[in-house]
Amino acid sequence: MVESTIGRLIHQRIPALVSSHRAFLTILWIVGFASLFLWQRNNFVDGFWIFKPVSNQVIPKLRPYVFNLTDFGGKGDGAVILAVQDEAYWTLMAPLPSYGYGREHPGPRYGSLIHGQHLKDVEITGHNGTIDGQGQTWWIKHRQKLLNYTRGPLLQIMWSSDIRISNITLRNSPFWNIHPYDCKNITISKVTILAPLREAPNTDGIDPDSCENMVIEDCYISVGDDGIAIKSGWDQYGIAYSQPSTNILIRNLVVQSMVSAGISIGSEMSGGVSNVRVENVLVWNSRRGMRIKTAPGRGGYIRHITYQNVTFDNVRVGIVIKTDYNEHPDEGYDLKAFPIIGNISFIGIHGQGVRVPVRLHGSEDIPLRNLKFQDMSVGTTYKKKHIFQCAFVQGRVIGTIFPAPCENLDLYNEQGQLVKPSSSQNVTDIDYTL
Repeated sequence: MVESTIGRLIHQRIPALVSSHRAFLTILWIVGFASLFLWQRNNFVDGFWIFKPVSNQVIPKLRPYVFNLTDFGGKGDGAVILAVQDEAYWTLMAPLPSYGYGREHPGPRYGSLIHGQHLKDVEITGHNGTIDGQGQTWWIKHRQKLLNYTRGPLLQIMWSSDIRISNITLRNSPFWNIHPYDCKNITISKVTILAPLREAPNTDGIDPDSCENMVIEDCYISVGDDGIAIKSGWDQYGIAYSQPSTNILIRNLVVQSMVSAGISIGSEMSGGVSNVRVENVLVWNSRRGMRIKTAPGRGGYIRHITYQNVTFDNVRVGIVIKTDYNEHPDEGYDLKAFPIIGNISFIGIHGQGVRVPVRLHGSEDIPLRNLKFQDMSVGTTYKKKHIFQCAFVQGRVIGTIFPAPCENLDLYNEQGQLVKPSSSQNVTDIDYTL
C-alpha cells in the first residue's frame, strides 16, 4: 500500500510545484499507480487560449515534467492514496479573509492535502483512483475539542481559474472535501465523494465559495454533512470581502445526507449568491433535500435560483428555507444586516416517502419574495395538515400541485390567470415537531 509518507510528500511538495501561473496539473491514475504532471500551457493562438472540448477529453499525454509517486515510495498496485493522520504534518495557513478569524477556531487553519493558489488551467483527473483523507482521527479530536485550529479540506483551490476536477474518488475528508475559493471557470465532473453518514462532522461534498461560472455534474455524493453547500463568506467579513457565488450549474447528481441536506445555499452567504440552477438531481435517504439557510447578520442576497426536475426518495423535509440559522464568527456582526431572498423557482419537484415536502420559514425582517412552484407532486408519509409550511412568504403556484400549498401563495392556472389570491403573506404555520 502507499505509505503515509507519500501523503505527506503530496501535501508538502506538490503545492509548491503547482503554484506557478498558467500551469496545468493532472493527477492521473494509470495501471494502478498515481502520477502527477506539470507543464506550461502552449496553445496560445492569435491572442486566445485554445481549449479542447471537455466532453471529448482523453487521457493526457505525458509531459516533460513528471512527478511519479513511485519515485517517493509508492507501489503500482492500485492502492489508495492515504493522507497523514498526524496534524503536525499539515501546514498551517492564514484564515480565509471572508471568514474572519477562523471557521472553527480563531487564528490559523490547517492546509489541505491537495492545495493550490493563483493557478490557471489546472486539471485533476484519473481513472476513479481514490484519495482517502483518513478523517476519523480528525473527527474524534474535533468532537473532543482537542484541535487548536480549523480543520482543512481534502482538496482546496484558491484564487484560480480554468479548473477541472474529474473521474476521482474522495473519501473520509477531515473537513470539507472539495473547496474552490474565489475561483472562476470551474468544472467538477464524474466525481465520487464518500464519508460516513453519521459521526463525520462537516464532511461537505463540494463547497463553491465566492466562485463564478461553475459546473458540477454527473457526481455521486454520500457524506456526513451537506452534499453541496454554496457559500460566499461569513457575516461582516464576507460583506467586506464582497465576492459573490454566481452562475453555477448543478446537474445529474445523486446525493445522500442523513445529517444535513442534499444541496444547500449558505449559511455563509454574505457576499451574495445568484444565478444558480439545480436540475436532474436525486436526493435519497436524507434529512433534507434542497435547503437555503441564512440569518440576521449575514447581509448579502440569495436570488435568481432555479430548482428543476428534482426527486426526493425517503427524505424527512424536501424543501427548506431557514432564516434564523444563528451561527456567527464573533460578536462584531451587524444584527440589522438582513439578507435579501427572492426570485426562487421550484419546477418539476417529485418524490415519495417525504415527511414534510415544504418548509418556508421567512420572518418579518427576512421575508421570502417571488417564489414559484409548478409541476410538483411529492408523496408524503405524514397524513396531517400543514405539511406545506410557510411564514412571511410571497409568491405563486402555477397549476395544481401536491401537497396543497399554504395560503400565503397566490394560485394561478396553467394559462397564467390568477385564480385565487393569497389571504395573507404573513401567515405562519411552521411546525418543527413534524
